[in-house]
Amino acid sequence: MAAASSARALPLLFALLLLTGAARGKTVKRDVKALHEIKSSLGWRVVYSWVGDDPCGHGDLPPWSGVTCSQQGDYRVVTELEVYAVSIVGPFPTAVTNLLDLRRLDLHNNKLAGPIPPQIGRLKHLRILNLRWNKLQDVLPPEIGELKKLTHLYLSFNNFKGEIPVELANLPELRYLYLHENRFTGRIPPELGALKNLRHLDVGNNHLTGTLRDLIGNGIGFPSLRNLYLNNNELTGVLPDQIANLTNLEILHLSNNKMIGSISPKLVHIPRLIYLYLDNNNFIGRIPEGLYKHPFLKELYIEGNHFRPGTRSKGTHKVLELPDADILG
Repeated sequence: MAAASSARALPLLFALLLLTGAARGKTVKRDVKALHEIKSSLGWRVVYSWVGDDPCGHGDLPPWSGVTCSQQGDYRVVTELEVYAVSIVGPFPTAVTNLLDLRRLDLHNNKLAGPIPPQIGRLKHLRILNLRWNKLQDVLPPEIGELKKLTHLYLSFNNFKGEIPVELANLPELRYLYLHENRFTGRIPPELGALKNLRHLDVGNNHLTGTLRDLIGNGIGFPSLRNLYLNNNELTGVLPDQIANLTNLEILHLSNNKMIGSISPKLVHIPRLIYLYLDNNNFIGRIPEGLYKHPFLKELYIEGNHFRPGTRSKGTHKVLELPDADILG
């Protein structure tokens, strides 16, 4: 009796397994081809863990390491590719731009060189692009401005040059923009002020010119901006009163520029200002007394300027680091 029940259960179990496999579906051929092209261009540290013909997994084989897939109708598509800190050498793998359903692309902390290809603009669903800590170079392709769903853009610690493309202002969902530690020149596009969701803008450690007034205009832009890093550039001009209109600002980093003039007392009216770095410029006069009484201000760096004798700093002068939550979004 028990043996007969087991015999009847086996076909049912087999049918269930077939249904489960069918429900999972095959991976769309376009993505399979693209991942195999990427595999052929990567180093052994990645390739050894990419086993099987289907990057999304098949049978007993799991998905390839760093590859995330999602069901889309009867097929599976690749939605995330994370291959970082494995010493990938060579040019940006252009085959990545054939993964048309990609939402996250993370190739940070490798040794990729050369330009970002203009085909990057094909990734219309991309939300996070992380290429920091590579050796990428040349100018940024304006096609990045076609990634309308992008929320996080990390391009810091590379060798990009030329001007910051104004097309970045066409990214309505952008929240975090990291461009520091490159070789950008020219002015920071004031059009970035139209990005209503931008919380963090870091263009420090480049060769940027212009003035803060050029960037913020009358101060009606950057409505969500919390962190503004302009340090270690070649910015000139004064600290304008309009800076006080950036009412969500928490960090203002102006160190190591060529700015002049006195410090606007309007700074006191930025309600949540926590860190203010003015050191190593050509500022004069005194620090507004209200900044010393500001309820949120923890750090005020003023060294290396021409303030009147007796002008003092504020805080313990700790190295400022963003928490991981801000970096990962």
